[in-house]
Amino acid sequence: MSVEELSIKGDEPPAEYIVKESKFGGIESSPESGQIPIIDISLFSPSSVGTKEAEIELNKLRSALSLSGCFQAIGHGISSSFLDKVREVATQFFELPVEEKQKYSREIYGGQEGYGDDVIVSEKQVLDWLYRLVLQVFPEDQRRLDLWPEIPTDFREVLHEYATQVKFIMHVLFKAMEKSLNLEENSFLDKLLGEKAQMRARFNFYPRCSRADKVFGLKPHIDASGMTLLLQDKEVEGLQVLVDGIWVRVPIVPAAIVVNLGGQTQIMSNGIFKSPVHRAVTNPERMRLSVALYNAPDPETEIGPVEKLIDETRPRSYKNVKNYASINYECTQRGELAVETLKI
Repeated sequence: MSVEELSIKGDEPPAEYIVKESKFGGIESSPESGQIPIIDISLFSPSSVGTKEAEIELNKLRSALSLSGCFQAIGHGISSSFLDKVREVATQFFELPVEEKQKYSREIYGGQEGYGDDVIVSEKQVLDWLYRLVLQVFPEDQRRLDLWPEIPTDFREVLHEYATQVKFIMHVLFKAMEKSLNLEENSFLDKLLGEKAQMRARFNFYPRCSRADKVFGLKPHIDASGMTLLLQDKEVEGLQVLVDGIWVRVPIVPAAIVVNLGGQTQIMSNGIFKSPVHRAVTNPERMRLSVALYNAPDPETEIGPVEKLIDETRPRSYKNVKNYASINYECTQRGELAVETLKI
């Protein structure tokens, strides 16, 4: 029985959803609200280059990504009204009858794209209490438009526009990251956001859960991406990040977009930048929505630490790797971190 069916019936979550003990700890009822940095990324635009304000913000960026690996981006250029529109079309899709959503089921078409629950890769896997819609948005010629909902009627148009704007933001951020490390241009960009690089959208819907003290919306993990931009629910918190061994809540900041570095950037930065371990908790009273867009190299593109970040004081920390996303997913389901398995 799917998460959607279980949540509609209000049944007790089955054993496969109940959290077991792990090295990341159990579910805490009320962790502290974290001091997640807020960074004005408009100061990374060409018109601000060389200003004192831009230098301060660039230092904040390097500090945030070296310590926790995440921050809240403001000044990104996307209007609050359009962000609300993204949330609206996502909500409208998830509110459709089950039969309508099943037209886009991952099980019908195979692969990771489409609508559905977790992909099962292990008998011991603890399942997440959410259902989701995953769609490839770039390169455009790889879009599976048969999986893009036709209802609501403006879903496709809104997703295309949002993905285009997010791709631009990622480009700005990768350039700023390169600058913060005194790297040549495109040291990150060529592989993580180049012509063959992929970007996917993941619409997450977390229904109410009667055992929020025992069930994760999304288990602890590190993103497989180069970078993930997450649009949070406007009212219901749920995202938590592990900072210095302590789980902290990521507060909702109006009009901000949460930026998480993925494991591929941690590898390419030779460990200077961190990819945060994070999770989503469930809520016994309210449903929650989030929309994540994330990028990654083409699976056949090999990534590894940028050569200029390897020296005697910082030797190479990671092996080169292809198809990191697949490795990351399997490690996550086993309760492992893929970046740790690739350490030298």
